[in-house]
Amino acid sequence: METTTAQKETLWRNPNFLKLWTSETISQFGSQFTGLALPLTAIIILNANSTELGVLVFAGSIPWLLFGLLVGVWVDRHRKKRIMVTSNILRGSILALIPIAAILGVITKLGIPFLYAVSFFVGFLQVFFDVTYQSYLPSLVRRDQLVEGNRNLQASASTAQVTGPTIAGIVISIITAPIAIAIDACSFFASAFALGRIDHEEIIDKEIAKLSVLADIREGLHVVLRDSRLRMIAGSTGTSNFFSTALQAIVLLYFVLPSPAGLGVSKTLVGVTAGIIFSVASIGALVGVAISSRVAKRIGVGPAIVGSMLIGGLGAIPYYLSGSLTVSPLFTVAGFDVNWNMLAIMGGQFITFIGVVVYNVNQVSLRQAIVPLRLQGRMNATMRFLVWGTIPLGGLAGGLLGTFLGLRSAIGIAILGGSLAFLWVLLSPVRSLKEIPAPLE
Repeated sequence: METTTAQKETLWRNPNFLKLWTSETISQFGSQFTGLALPLTAIIILNANSTELGVLVFAGSIPWLLFGLLVGVWVDRHRKKRIMVTSNILRGSILALIPIAAILGVITKLGIPFLYAVSFFVGFLQVFFDVTYQSYLPSLVRRDQLVEGNRNLQASASTAQVTGPTIAGIVISIITAPIAIAIDACSFFASAFALGRIDHEEIIDKEIAKLSVLADIREGLHVVLRDSRLRMIAGSTGTSNFFSTALQAIVLLYFVLPSPAGLGVSKTLVGVTAGIIFSVASIGALVGVAISSRVAKRIGVGPAIVGSMLIGGLGAIPYYLSGSLTVSPLFTVAGFDVNWNMLAIMGGQFITFIGVVVYNVNQVSLRQAIVPLRLQGRMNATMRFLVWGTIPLGGLAGGLLGTFLGLRSAIGIAILGGSLAFLWVLLSPVRSLKEIPAPLE
């Protein structure tokens, strides 16, 4: 009994994990501001069209395709804490350029290319941080604590998603979108401070440094592609990311397009409206955190991964089916009108968030557990290259489809494609996994 109690309490008593968790919580909350404010800056301040919004997403995510595999090698050869701290400081500094440009009154002169550049360099630094972040956790906690660790980290992200968009939407309506990005910039500095306080001795494998970069990249690709479980998870996640990014790239423009072509929200209210919808829907993420490990224990890790991907893909359907969000209100909350269309979108996104969180907690824990520690950086970089490499293509595709087919048709195509992403894991050995297996050798 004492051993069981100790195991349950150890993770929250692990000071290094708590510092990592604190850092991520701060950063996740701040990111809710940029996630909403950056595209709104493009739409409201710079009058961006569908294609330009797609290019903006493309610019911020193309670094995964260009540098993802090389960064995995770099991470395995260098101190991970230093990489994460440096990345956060630089991201905060670059993001701060947007509110500075707005205050100086030059943001309209710099135009949309300025946002492309900021998005690209922030995305480049995010590659370093994200690969390092997922490779760092297994060195701070025991293998049997990975699911708990990922669940706790996901809980902070989910809490930020619940509270962040509403607060961000209100703040944006008061101080404007570009100025609100300053909050995210400050959050990166605070996050870097928390990370810098982690006291953990990192051991760099000297043998890794002797190998060529190409040999390391090949080994990372080999680890992922030779294992059908990892390979099919990459296919499923990459497909989902492609179509969900196509949707996300144009959804805020879809909000402000007059009904019936769009959802008919005014530009002055789009930040608050989208923020409230995303916040209410994000409560599903907290539900996902609460049930992620229970679902895996009840039906097995594999069925949990397959089922959650299926559920997550279906939740966006109300976007396509809904009409105006401003007509025939059912009730009013704090001066904000709510109708059936808005409730349907909230409900669908609520389901999506449950599926996404249950899927991510279980598939990331599976990946971290079955791959040796020395290969974590290259494995994570390879996985991110494969699954995040589809994001810039999805963003560009969404923008172009919106331009040539219309936003509602583009939304429908994105939803249909995303709903089929579960087939990868359904038609793989993943579906039969009852529990996380032993590490690969």
